[in-house]
Amino acid sequence: MGLYIEARIRADLDALWAHTQDPARHQRWDLRFTEIDHLPRAEGEPQRFRYAVRVLPFLTVSGTGVSAGERERPDGTRTSALRFASPHPLSLLAEGSGYWRYVPVGDGVRFLTGYDYRPRWGAFGALADRVLFRPLMGWATAWSFDRLRLWLERGITPERALRNWLAELAVRALVLTLCAAGLGRGSLPGLPGPFTDALAFLCPLLLVVGVFLALFKKPLATTPAARRCLRAPATRVRAPRILRTLEKHS
Repeated sequence: MGLYIEARIRADLDALWAHTQDPARHQRWDLRFTEIDHLPRAEGEPQRFRYAVRVLPFLTVSGTGVSAGERERPDGTRTSALRFASPHPLSLLAEGSGYWRYVPVGDGVRFLTGYDYRPRWGAFGALADRVLFRPLMGWATAWSFDRLRLWLERGITPERALRNWLAELAVRALVLTLCAAGLGRGSLPGLPGPFTDALAFLCPLLLVVGVFLALFKKPLATTPAARRCLRAPATRVRAPRILRTLEKHS
């Protein structure tokens, strides 16, 4: 089953195209990549690239790919397609392909992607992909799309957006920890005796509300969130024809 992510971005089409096609800007907002570099190419040939992902502080997985784009289409949309592969033995992702579509709408652009890949490591890899890696890749793509949206719509740089997300995550974790501790004790932790007595009957309710808010409250407007993106197409979609033209170059 392939992955599908869609975000509506209130920005100029040319600006969105530049932020997604330029490797230096792409690697800043896309959580899935640490480095993206274009490789030399001959005139008229698709663009080849190298990518790297830092999985752990001491482990970087790299791969290569080829991409092509259609900047001018009769219907006003734009398309970019790519094929990629990683020979690294520790990369669960062996090879894959995908596309981006840029669809102008009244107040901006529908920016959407569809992609799929083949995992390695046999039956174990297929299970790990289905249970953990594929959901994680879907979340990372959606989170990255929303980080890109914040950059274009609000001028919040990807680096600042990441700090906002980490700060909000830390606050939610702190609230959740304090509320869980209070539920375990049966009272609000750290309150003096008179306050504890006065609020004794409200304590469990307040703590449950705190847990609920920490887990389910909408993220702040300046914090990237995967939940803001669509994760399934409203109608049936087809991969662009340009993707097939890359098969002979991969």
